[in-house]
Amino acid sequence: MTLMRSINRRFLFATICTMLLGGTLIAKGKLTLTGRILDSDGDKVKKASITLRKGTDVVSEETTKGNGKFKIKKLAEGDYVLEVSHEESGSAEKAFTLSDDYDIGDITISNQPPPSPKPIVKEESGSVVSPGNPISVQVPQTIEAMGSPSKDFIINELNFEIKKLNAEIKHLTQDLDDLKALSKMWVNPLTIYSKEIILKNGSTVFGKIIYQDDKSLKVETLVGYLIVDRAQVVRIVDNVITEDTQEYVPEQIRESYTPPPMPKLAQPRYTSSNNSARMASTKMSANCVLVGNISEKKDSQGNIIFDGEIKNIGGRRADFVKVDFVFRKNWSGETRTLTTFIKGSYNTFDTGIVSDASLLPGANGKFDLYVPQDFGTFIGYSYVIDWEEYQ
Repeated sequence: MTLMRSINRRFLFATICTMLLGGTLIAKGKLTLTGRILDSDGDKVKKASITLRKGTDVVSEETTKGNGKFKIKKLAEGDYVLEVSHEESGSAEKAFTLSDDYDIGDITISNQPPPSPKPIVKEESGSVVSPGNPISVQVPQTIEAMGSPSKDFIINELNFEIKKLNAEIKHLTQDLDDLKALSKMWVNPLTIYSKEIILKNGSTVFGKIIYQDDKSLKVETLVGYLIVDRAQVVRIVDNVITEDTQEYVPEQIRESYTPPPMPKLAQPRYTSSNNSARMASTKMSANCVLVGNISEKKDSQGNIIFDGEIKNIGGRRADFVKVDFVFRKNWSGETRTLTTFIKGSYNTFDTGIVSDASLLPGANGKFDLYVPQDFGTFIGYSYVIDWEEYQ
């Protein structure tokens, strides 16, 4: 019994050894792989570690000799990956298919990272061919290179960035327009407010009338709401916002063209100490000035009536005394002039002309100017007192 058990154990052990030996013999082959390892400068690398893999299995591990060459024997046919590494020179990796004795040639190792793999080329037939691999595999037409974004994805991303930049530009443009509007508002409040209220104390209020009665006005201004006593109001000017019309200039002379200068309003004449020299040199001369303020009212037909009083404070008679009103129509500088003569004393000149627009020294004369309704709106006016001296 004991003898039989011993024999069975020996037979089992011999069978296992035979199977292992047979498997080993099957894994081994008769093919030889040779090559040489060089560094990035082209010099031979000795004592470089070489690992040959077939799939996940390590087939052989070798070390190069002094001339950088290596030789691996007893290899079977199949696909292999050769890994080379050296502490100083770097590393490299190369895949190949072995079907006969094969000299892999020179393998250069370096410390730089390996280049990224080339993208898979897509053929019209639906097959993909990897560079260096002659095998074609049939795949669906929608396949893309692994790790590379598609063309549609890149286009969508670029469109999104363009839309984002457009939105930012519109936002910045709106902010710039708001800043320009604010600056324009402070320079010219009439750009947003429709009324210019002139008070008796000489001040002017720009605003919008919210409420008014026979005693007061409630006005919205840049600094808040104001209550203005109606008795202190001299006049209220309606602001008519007009768009500036661009003057057309031919293209041929556009570079050399300069716009005409803005018209200058005539300055009123006032008496002051500066006239003392003239008065000293010419003692007998006329000098007409305005007495008080020019009042303004509107009749039932919508005509505006300006009236006031002129006094001759000089030492000579003033003839044909008149007041020229220069009305400013808009902020572009457009003006229009109306003239009225005073109602003074009558005088017959040597030519036979009779006039009632003369003022003797120290005399007063009243005037009034009718501005018809079809004259249109205006934003302000100035006046000039003029006369002649014939005696």
